[in-house]
Amino acid sequence: MIFLRNDVDFLKQKVEERQGELLDLVKTLITYKTPAPPARNTQEAQEYVGAHLKKLGYTVDMWDVYPNDPNVVGVLKGTNTGKYKSLIINGHMDVAEVSPDEKWIGDPFIPVEENGHLIGRGAADMKGGLGSALFALQLLKEYEIELPGDITLQSVIGEEVGEAGTLQCCKCGKGAEADFAIVVDTSDLHIQGQGGVITGWITIKSNQTYHDATRRNMIHAGGKLVAASAIEKMSKVIQGLQELERHWAITKSYQGCPPGTNTINPAVIEGGRHAAFIADECRLWITVHYYPDETYEKVTKEIEEHILNVSKGDLWLKDNPPSFTWGGTSMIEDRGEIFPSLEVDSKHAGVQLLSQSHYRTFHAEAKIDVSPTVTDGGWLAAEGIPTVIYGPGDLTNAHAVNEKVSIDQLVDFTKVLLEFIYTWSHKEKEEENLNGL
Repeated sequence: MIFLRNDVDFLKQKVEERQGELLDLVKTLITYKTPAPPARNTQEAQEYVGAHLKKLGYTVDMWDVYPNDPNVVGVLKGTNTGKYKSLIINGHMDVAEVSPDEKWIGDPFIPVEENGHLIGRGAADMKGGLGSALFALQLLKEYEIELPGDITLQSVIGEEVGEAGTLQCCKCGKGAEADFAIVVDTSDLHIQGQGGVITGWITIKSNQTYHDATRRNMIHAGGKLVAASAIEKMSKVIQGLQELERHWAITKSYQGCPPGTNTINPAVIEGGRHAAFIADECRLWITVHYYPDETYEKVTKEIEEHILNVSKGDLWLKDNPPSFTWGGTSMIEDRGEIFPSLEVDSKHAGVQLLSQSHYRTFHAEAKIDVSPTVTDGGWLAAEGIPTVIYGPGDLTNAHAVNEKVSIDQLVDFTKVLLEFIYTWSHKEKEEENLNGL
């Protein structure tokens, strides 16, 4: 199979000539109101994506993850599947919530162009990336460019609220196998990995409930009641978490991450039942950020061991130790989430090729670093698929009022993606040397 440089140059030229159509496609995606929360609102938008992919000859699978929130996976089999490299392009259809009191220049779901930017909810995070990917696939089809390797596009739901539509693709085996994956989420066109995030609940619970009038007996000399307020005891747990967080900050590091990026945030505290009772239960909701070379299993074990050791030093907690619940499938449904970490191997053939594709468009080296936030990319990496985050838009605009993305960046991103798709698909599976591509 011969790689033709002029095919790529032709396609990139067409992106320039037809950028109005690219913008129209992104604008169409923005007009679908898909904020999460409240979620359960992506059906029409996903049907649009599915129909678009079917027109391009993709085999499309759409199924509900939650009612009115379906995933869409489109697969285009290559002309020589067994011999040439396959690719997953992944993006999420849900966008950040919009509060009624936000001061937008207009309706957040009626996109406008202004000063070289496209403004609308999801423009940066991440309907710009998803729309650009769809347009790239459209150009390949319209100009009858046949690809020897398989191409899969995943348009998933729930990323904004930890519902991990991507995880459901992996569980169902629908588009979860490939030689490389690009999550076209907000990275300002840096090639990125990510640390991980997991939420958890730490619960302190007394085995008995006491009236408020018994407080004197449990805190003063001669009271003879060995009991405690679960709320007050939670302060020792919080102190223990702070000690561990500081310990992590001086004993752990990861290149590309600012020192102390691995944090333990006591985000929400709930406890007690009534002012006439001693608090017999207290729950602490925490968010843990960890480095790309760590797993959530490892960091949660460290937290549990440390807090249980702290508890052994307390006269009441040693007999009433805290319990732990980690992760969850939805911040809406069960108030929990997991985003696995993702490491980027700069020497991997896919990363090198993406860097080269970036260079040929920008005449500047691609930045390979670590995202300060998280995406669904960790789920693909957990399946053993080499994965990177690479997409238009920057984090100052993600979730922001008057969210915007540079039009030039959308165009340039589409060029890079087209070159990468074409070149990667023409790379033989056993090939490792990129020289000469």
